[in-house]
Amino acid sequence: MSRKSPGAAARHTIRDVAARARVSASTVSRVLGGSYPVSTATRARVMRAVRDLDYVADARARAIAGAETGTVAFVLDDITGPSFAHMAQGVEREAARLGHLSLVCTTDGDPERERVLVELMRAQRAAAVILVGGVADSPEYRERMSRIARSLASAGSRLVLCGRAPFQEGGPAVVIEYDNEGGAHAITSHLLSLGHRRILFLGGSPANTTAAGRERGFRSALAAYGLAPERGQVMPGDFTRESGHRRIQEALAAGRSFTAVFATSDMVASGALTALREAGVAVPDEVSLVGYDDIPFARDLFPPLTTVHVPYEELGRTAVRAALGRGSGTAEARTTLGTHVVVRASVRQLGPGDSSDR
Repeated sequence: MSRKSPGAAARHTIRDVAARARVSASTVSRVLGGSYPVSTATRARVMRAVRDLDYVADARARAIAGAETGTVAFVLDDITGPSFAHMAQGVEREAARLGHLSLVCTTDGDPERERVLVELMRAQRAAAVILVGGVADSPEYRERMSRIARSLASAGSRLVLCGRAPFQEGGPAVVIEYDNEGGAHAITSHLLSLGHRRILFLGGSPANTTAAGRERGFRSALAAYGLAPERGQVMPGDFTRESGHRRIQEALAAGRSFTAVFATSDMVASGALTALREAGVAVPDEVSLVGYDDIPFARDLFPPLTTVHVPYEELGRTAVRAALGRGSGTAEARTTLGTHVVVRASVRQLGPGDSSDR
C-alpha cells in the first residue's frame, strides 16, 4: 500500500465516485463524458459524488479511453491584435456557454508551429480547431489545409477556418467569413460619393488573402466610377500602426496628391493620423481618413474614425456554434457575416470649390 505524506490530499478515483453514487464506474464515465443517455436522477447522484469528493478526471486517461476532451482550440498568429482579441472573446464565451473549454494558441505566423499545434489538439481529441486570419494562398497552403482537415476529421474533430478563404469545395471543414471585399467597396464608395477622387490606399501584403480582398473592394469601387488607381496611389504594407505612419511619411515626402486616405485597418489608420498631424495636415479639413475593423479605440481617436465594422466577436461565436452544432459528416459548411460602414467625423465632403489635389 502506498503511503502519503502527512497533510497530502487523497486523489480519488472514478471507482470512489461510483461507490459513493452507488453506480458502476462505466456509468460515471458516461455521465462525465456526456456521450451516452443517462437518467436525470443517476446524473444528479454522480455529479453530487463528484462535488463531494472533489474529483478531477484525468484528461490523459479519458483520451486513451476515447472520450472527447471538449476543448475548442483557437489558433492565430498574434493575440495582441485588437480584432483577434475580440474574436477570441467570442470563441471563449460561446464555448463556455456550450460547456466546452477554449484554448488559445499562437503561431507567430509559423506554418510548422501551426501544424504541431493542430496535431497536439488531434491527439487530445479536441472538439474543434479554429484557424484564424488571412494567409498567403498557394497550392502548398491548400494541400496543407486539406491534410489538416482530413486528419482532424479522422479523429472526430472539426477544422474551422475563420476569416480565411476555403481551401477546397466539399472539404471536411467549416468556413466562417465576413464580407471583406464588400466592406472595402462600401467605404471607398462612401469617399467617392463625397467627391474624393485621389484616394491613397494603404494596403497590406498583396499575398495576404485579407489584404488582397480589401484591395479588390477598393479597386472595384473605383471602377464603378470609371476610375483606376494612379501610379503610387496603392501603397502596400502590413496591418500595423507603424506601417500607416511610415507610408504617409513616404507619400508626403514624394509629393503625392490625395484628398483622402483609406487605411486597410484601424491600426494602420491610427499611424496615418499621427503622421498627418506631425506634418501639419488637418483631418478631415485637409485630408479625410477612413479605416477598417471598427475596433473599440476607433471612436476615441481625434477625430473619431469612420471605418468598416467587422463583427469579430460574433465571428468567434458563430465559429464555435458551427463546429459544435454539426454532425460528423464531411460536407463543408460556409457562413458569411455582413460588414457595414460606421460614419464618424474623420471624413468631409468636398465642395465645388475644393481642389481634387491636397
